[in-house]
Amino acid sequence: MEQSAEREGLFNGGDVRSNFSSSPYSEISVTRPSWTRVLVLAGAATTIGCSLPVGYNIGVVNSPAGVIKNFCNESVQSRYGVILQKNGLDFLWSTIVAIFLVGGTVGSLGGSYFADKVGRKGALIVSSGIGTLAGVLFFVSKTANSIEMLIAGRLLVGVSSGLITSVMPMYLTELAPSLLRGSMGVLCPLGVTFGVLVGQVLSLYKILGNEEFWPHLLAFYLLPLLICSFLLIFLPESPKYLFIVKKQPHLAIQQLASIRNVKEEFLDQEIHELRLEEQDNDVDESDSWNLLRVLKDKTLLLPLLLVCSLQAGQQFSGINAVFYYSVIIFQEAGFSLENSQIATIAAGCCNLLMAIISIPVMAKFNRRCTLQVSLITTAVFLIVLGTAATFISTISWMPYLSIVGVLGFVVCYGIALGPVPYFIGSELFEVGPRPSAMALGSMANWGGNFFIALLFPTMLTYLRAKSFFIFAIVVIALYFFIRFYLPETRGRDPVEVAALCKQGFSSRPVESPVNSASTVETFSISDVKEV
Repeated sequence: MEQSAEREGLFNGGDVRSNFSSSPYSEISVTRPSWTRVLVLAGAATTIGCSLPVGYNIGVVNSPAGVIKNFCNESVQSRYGVILQKNGLDFLWSTIVAIFLVGGTVGSLGGSYFADKVGRKGALIVSSGIGTLAGVLFFVSKTANSIEMLIAGRLLVGVSSGLITSVMPMYLTELAPSLLRGSMGVLCPLGVTFGVLVGQVLSLYKILGNEEFWPHLLAFYLLPLLICSFLLIFLPESPKYLFIVKKQPHLAIQQLASIRNVKEEFLDQEIHELRLEEQDNDVDESDSWNLLRVLKDKTLLLPLLLVCSLQAGQQFSGINAVFYYSVIIFQEAGFSLENSQIATIAAGCCNLLMAIISIPVMAKFNRRCTLQVSLITTAVFLIVLGTAATFISTISWMPYLSIVGVLGFVVCYGIALGPVPYFIGSELFEVGPRPSAMALGSMANWGGNFFIALLFPTMLTYLRAKSFFIFAIVVIALYFFIRFYLPETRGRDPVEVAALCKQGFSSRPVESPVNSASTVETFSISDVKEV
């Protein structure tokens, strides 16, 4: 009750930050957010060493599928004396592909546990260890003539990927100052997008996607993973995790000063914000936050639905289906199979470009605005693509309109629907429930991916290009949900945002301005040193 009353008191009255208008650090962190060396190193190391391998393992298995299927058939025949027929081989290959998504779902749930038990950085190190083991299994699977190693490797790299997508955005946004949270948060999808593109290029038959080098292809992601895993050891732990979860304020402030590259006396404002979050999340050990408590807490229902619907909606927008269908579209436009694959890679380059552009976009524009623009334009291009692809064989200029649909979809998806779902949970939830909420959101993403992987071939058989109209309907429904219930999170404390959403569907987070109380007690370095 005290915590609830305390939270209510924070949002009635003047601006609590008025007490810090003379702080030199407030100018650095709020008015002119700074990319310090530590932030740049953390962003680069996690993007290249953590999220790039996630995308790489998503995009690497499509082109060499025939080559790896042949290995599987020969392995089963030599070891078990069984010759797989087409249906049996297709089922085995589907298992190898899909078990990666199962691992991602499991790893996402594990992110909640590891993020609190060993820390945000510690969870990323754990994921790197699991990913390394998977890479070794890939590398030796052909020599050992073992499809079991191949399947186990895909499962383990999926677990590693799920851990990364649930923990990495949380880690980076907790390191960043307020107005750089979005820019740091989009580094995870940037790495995933880049990894998919690298996987698509290297998996071409003339490069590594052939009978001789496919084990090297599957294990190639070990190079960036191992190099950046070494750098992870020297990166700071999240100050919010140290301050609020581990109750180590002195170490938290030291880490924060190092990250911001300022002296500790300039950190009064951020320490005050840490104190507010600590008060609101201060619970007994027996009542600590976990997945079950987050699911049962009615005040968290709306933000949890927002996170999960955005994460799942990212997959149900049909992004993977569009890339799959793009090869057919480019062939209908007159490209050869090889040129169609290259054109699809070009579309992947466009997707990567949008992921890079999203870094300054998230720093300068509000989440609500960019998400709504992204969703409505994505729906428009899905309708264009569905219409053009339906009449692609009957009207001469429809193939070219289909290409416009593919590229337009990729660009509009990349504005916000691609990057925002990954990190929005870190802005909607306070530190206590945040790991569980991020884990559930990541699980919704992987689950949606798995569901689309199972469903889309059937949709393609019976509906063909009309499948894109269904994706458009999903995106439009998500647009209205976001329009009515997603509060603006850019530049706001999660404590403030949480208060706007605590009434569930009775909340009016879009209509209610956030006001902070000037009467709340302020904290400084000296207050923390007395703890």
